[in-house]
Amino acid sequence: MIRPFQYASPFIVYLLACLSFAYTGIFCWLALIYAWVVIPVAELIINPNNRNLTAIEETLAAKNKWYDYFLYCIVPLQYMAVGFFLWQMKYTQYSVIDCIGRIYTLGLLCGIFGINVGHELGHRSNIFEQTLAKALLLTSLYMHFFIEHNKGHHKNVATPKDPASARYGEMIYTFYFRTAILGYFSAWQIAANDVRKKHKPIFSFYNQMMVMHLIQLIWVLLIFFFTGWLVTIYYLLAALIGIALLETVNYIEHYGLSRKQSASGQYERTMPIHSWNSNHILGRLMLFELSRHSDHHYIASRKYQLLRHHPQAPQMPTGYPGMMVLALVPPVWFYIMHRHIQKTIPQLS
Repeated sequence: MIRPFQYASPFIVYLLACLSFAYTGIFCWLALIYAWVVIPVAELIINPNNRNLTAIEETLAAKNKWYDYFLYCIVPLQYMAVGFFLWQMKYTQYSVIDCIGRIYTLGLLCGIFGINVGHELGHRSNIFEQTLAKALLLTSLYMHFFIEHNKGHHKNVATPKDPASARYGEMIYTFYFRTAILGYFSAWQIAANDVRKKHKPIFSFYNQMMVMHLIQLIWVLLIFFFTGWLVTIYYLLAALIGIALLETVNYIEHYGLSRKQSASGQYERTMPIHSWNSNHILGRLMLFELSRHSDHHYIASRKYQLLRHHPQAPQMPTGYPGMMVLALVPPVWFYIMHRHIQKTIPQLS
């Protein structure tokens, strides 16, 4: 019963974010300092944990609904945080520095809770959990991720066909444009093909992309109606930051990795070697095991609490939070990552 509550640690970020929205000064930056300074530094000191659950532990974890309840409760909490942010930005006094800190903090929540938890729930097979996933993705205005990620990225990962797989030597700032633009058009193409299979009109509400765009438009218009244009801009900037966090994660997860293509043009099956993995425990808990990404792509239906370490999977030098910070400074990223690749996967360099 105790084990599920280790995943309560992401709520530290949530509580710090609420302090950011409620107060001014250093409080506006506490969540960001915790996520991007405290955790990366701690993961340089704490050794990664490669342990997998035993067969008995895995059976118990699969049946324990508390792992799901943690995800479910994030949906109302995320909307409460967005509402609190909008209210405070409209009705309280703040400096430019405080404003920036609050916007980036909401962006952090949009990334960790809105998109990351939306990603986890989006892989579930039942309508209830998929609806929760879309509700979370709405807070980052990135609902098309539900389509492109599940039916595009997981199919084409680590191949030239996948816009979310970073090439060796590709800088993150050019990757942002490539993955965001091509991923968006990929979602339209997938949705259109789904509609064609049902023999329905592409430009109709049978098309998921049409529905998602309408929902997002209504959501933004409601925010504008109740808070005005300035606070709406603040919110749009926060959503953009959440999207940037997602694409930063995409960048580090498959950087330089590729699946072999046969003479017939078919790609080999996605295996643990095609995703960068990290067993650094703080990042694992903060991101609901997202950093055990190799197993996630190997068996996409496996729930987060059951994800396994694979000895053959390439391991990152540190945890996901630290690697995300490094990726934002390309010369440092290339220096560290390319030497790490030469040492661990020399055939890639």
